[in-house]
Amino acid sequence: MLDPDTEVLPLIGSKEGIAHIYLALTDQGDISLVADPGYPVYTTGAILAGAKPHFMPLLVENGFLPDLSNISPEMAQKARMMFICYPNNPTAAITRPGFFEEVVEFARAHDIVVCHDNPYSEITFDGYVAPSFLETPGAKKVGVEFHSLSKTYNMTGWRIGFVVGNAEVIEALGRVKTNIDSGIFNAIQYAGIEALRGPQDSVKKMCEIYARRRDKVVDTLRSIGIETAKPKATIYVWFPVPEGFTSASFATHFLERAGVVVPPGSAYGSSGEGYIRISLTVKDDRLEEALDRIKKSL
Repeated sequence: MLDPDTEVLPLIGSKEGIAHIYLALTDQGDISLVADPGYPVYTTGAILAGAKPHFMPLLVENGFLPDLSNISPEMAQKARMMFICYPNNPTAAITRPGFFEEVVEFARAHDIVVCHDNPYSEITFDGYVAPSFLETPGAKKVGVEFHSLSKTYNMTGWRIGFVVGNAEVIEALGRVKTNIDSGIFNAIQYAGIEALRGPQDSVKKMCEIYARRRDKVVDTLRSIGIETAKPKATIYVWFPVPEGFTSASFATHFLERAGVVVPPGSAYGSSGEGYIRISLTVKDDRLEEALDRIKKSL
């Protein structure tokens, strides 16, 4: 049950809403605080709307969480929005207790709208349960949360998601969408309702598959001397490149020596330099073949 100050809005995939919310909330030259590395649309959405992204580095020493204390008071006062994502793409990091509370306090102090991108909330392992940003006291006053049915229910390409949270923000985004798109095909909306309301056994089974693939990837990387954290969520493994390589050169090595395509961490922002992301979405036999090729190439 939504409270009176909270609304929900269907989206033609959460990517659409993430891009369009900039048109609803920012003017030319406004600042948006953007996680780096991060989903590229956090940045391109700002640029297309005439806003300016200010990057918050996600560093391993901070658990790939932004250090809000490093944002200058001047920049904080100029900022209109903040984009974060936990469980995180691309780093697969999870939030720590108290972090969302810090974000709410920061947003209230500087009148910032928080946009939490949360498409991986159900893709979790080892008993971990990912919190919603909106569970945090005060979060509904300062922000919204995006979700997609693409990851949880394998509905990628169906283009259906939603955003929920602060009613004023949702209303502004709705006005933009009214003038840009004509909504989601009804059959897909009914399919989404069934997915959300129906048995969730398939989600549990899918997470077990991803966890098994995660273990194979991490074990293989560790066996060749690449120390890799075992993520508790998402469909990715994020690992550092060996000494002597850059993200791009190591990705090129995989392509040329192993015939395996992986994205370099630098593709997600400058703070992603020195890392590679591997996806767990390919079938087991193809993943095992790719891992065998990678192992032989090194």
